[in-house]
Amino acid sequence: MKKYLYLVISAVACSGVCLAQTTREEMAADPDKTGGVYYAYPSVSADNTPAPKGFSPFHISHYGRHGSRYLIGDRDYTVVSELLHKADSLGALTEMGIELKTRLDSVMVETAGRGGDLSPLGRRQHHDIAARMYANYPEVFTENSAISARSTLVPRCILSMASFCESLKERNPRLYIDMESSNRYMPYICYSTPESNSFNAPDGWWEEVYRKFVKSHTNPGRLVSSVFSDARFVSRYVNPEDFMWSIYWLASDAQNTECRISFHDFFTSDELFDLWQCFNSVFYARHADFGPSGGVHLQNAAPLLRNIIETADAAIESNQPSAALRFGHDGNVVPLTSLMHLRGCDAVIDEPEDFYKGWCDWKVTPMAANIQMIFYRNKKKPETILVKILHNERETSLPVDTDSWPYYDWKDVKAYFQSVMK
Repeated sequence: MKKYLYLVISAVACSGVCLAQTTREEMAADPDKTGGVYYAYPSVSADNTPAPKGFSPFHISHYGRHGSRYLIGDRDYTVVSELLHKADSLGALTEMGIELKTRLDSVMVETAGRGGDLSPLGRRQHHDIAARMYANYPEVFTENSAISARSTLVPRCILSMASFCESLKERNPRLYIDMESSNRYMPYICYSTPESNSFNAPDGWWEEVYRKFVKSHTNPGRLVSSVFSDARFVSRYVNPEDFMWSIYWLASDAQNTECRISFHDFFTSDELFDLWQCFNSVFYARHADFGPSGGVHLQNAAPLLRNIIETADAAIESNQPSAALRFGHDGNVVPLTSLMHLRGCDAVIDEPEDFYKGWCDWKVTPMAANIQMIFYRNKKKPETILVKILHNERETSLPVDTDSWPYYDWKDVKAYFQSVMK
């Protein structure tokens, strides 16, 4: 019975690689998705299929990416701004170029001095995710609960953690949360193996493949001519490819700001899709199960998965409700979802032209992406622990047999996880 149901679930999950696959039409309908990992966390109504009779939640194991942020450095804004202002002073901008400059000036009122920082939207995302977690699993969050929260050393992760924990305490002020950011936790919360680092090194063969892929998908002529009216200015001061990518970053991240001034209309839908393919490809090849990499990136998440197992086993032995909350980055979420073989996250693909057909960055790790494992016990069946897994608050599946999806026997899930870790 278990085997039959698993096959049915797998068939549904894998039909058309529905969760990972994307199309030009889908991206054109919502250009924000072409931002890839800059895609702001979508509005969700968290899945919560009732547990089998008699089972109640007692432990949550969580890993979350930081929320929406500004572009990684102030130079991502200022370099473009200075170029446009220089062109304007020399009369080298078209009407569209002047409009671009005006919009960027407006955005920079908000972004100045905030390169890489968590935006207000990012704080709200984690606040709301925590609120939904509390509403769905109040049994886990009592005054007797053992709750830990750990983050990487990066301020946007620390502030995401703080916002998440603040939201929980708003709902139960008696909660005590052991919250910490320390080098002590980096070996599992944000780790990469020497083998993965070697593959991703600047002198690795993938870099040359990627360079050629980007070159073939970056066609800046139309954009540059629509912004600049003086060919001599372009020849002297503008790197067309760099300029196109700079505007793409502005367009991708604008959704994470409060002003939300759009830059998508400076591109055609095909241009946006091509640039997104490049962005998607670098995340897939450097962090997921890129065929020629031999799976080296997946083991980046092995220490984290091991910590999840150890923390869960300790929670099972305890009579306390508990939660382990962890906060990191997209480069941690991607290998974790691949190593766990979550639905839509573990495709093995060889060619960059095919990446988007089976793996999609904005579906795997948008801003504030999260994996939640909810553990259940039944006092009348203490030997059985059930677990379900949420990916971005949606119930998801594993290649593990079950007769009560989305619930799995923890013994089976633990054995599977141990089998994929080296």
